[in-house]
Amino acid sequence: MRILKIINNNVVSACDEKGKEIVVMGKGLGFGKKNGDILDESKIEKKFSMPDESVSRLEELLKDIPYEYIQTANKIIAMAKEKFGMKLSKIIYITLTDHLNFAITRFKKGIVVENALLWEIKRFYQKEFEAGKGALDIIKEDLGIELSEDEAGFFALHILNAQIDADMMQTVNIPAITKDIVNIVGYTFGKELDRESLYYERFIIHLKHFLARVVKNEAYGDDADDRLTMIVKDEFPKSYRCALRIRDYLKASRKYIVSLEEISYLTIHIQRLSGEGQITNL
Repeated sequence: MRILKIINNNVVSACDEKGKEIVVMGKGLGFGKKNGDILDESKIEKKFSMPDESVSRLEELLKDIPYEYIQTANKIIAMAKEKFGMKLSKIIYITLTDHLNFAITRFKKGIVVENALLWEIKRFYQKEFEAGKGALDIIKEDLGIELSEDEAGFFALHILNAQIDADMMQTVNIPAITKDIVNIVGYTFGKELDRESLYYERFIIHLKHFLARVVKNEAYGDDADDRLTMIVKDEFPKSYRCALRIRDYLKASRKYIVSLEEISYLTIHIQRLSGEGQITNL
């Protein structure tokens, strides 16, 4: 494997066996080397195979970040994957490493940033928040830096973003939107939803994937199963009206479009959550 470019003493780009450019990391991997040299593969600790459009972003990011920060970011990503079984987009290696660097820079300058979405993240994205707290534990153990709970929330957002593979500016809206949707359901049925119920948990999971499709404009098309739409509309009118309220809220406040098929599936989850009658025909 030959070196294409020296990024710093610990990071280089090289060609893999298929001729694709990859970013390779290892202590001292680039020290004393030049472009075209044979790579010492015994020193390789991590290989990054990224989409072509992301390779240069990764190289630019890793150029000036301390090696130990990169290692710590890799540990956090591995923890999220292994402990929580999360499937994460490769973009996490860029976004989370970048955030870790900025978080530590802020900490060293005594700058405190409040996470305005912390309550929503803790309530609606508990697994991601637990992963965020795990990130703080790794940072404390590896770097001796104790970051705040607000930062756990920020790490959780990056982990959520890598799961749904959206733009971060879209992802940061999702916790607040989730809270508003839950409030719409509670208001429609005139009661506090049981957050300990299995149906509530399934509803929140459905919302995560539903909103991921909506914010990326990847929601199901309007070629919905007409029979399903008629069933949910006729048998669960209150839940269907609630789903329409959610559609109208998303359109009015966020300019998001929700298809009829999405409304049908949303109705089913709302009906189960509401506890107002069993679903027997679906």
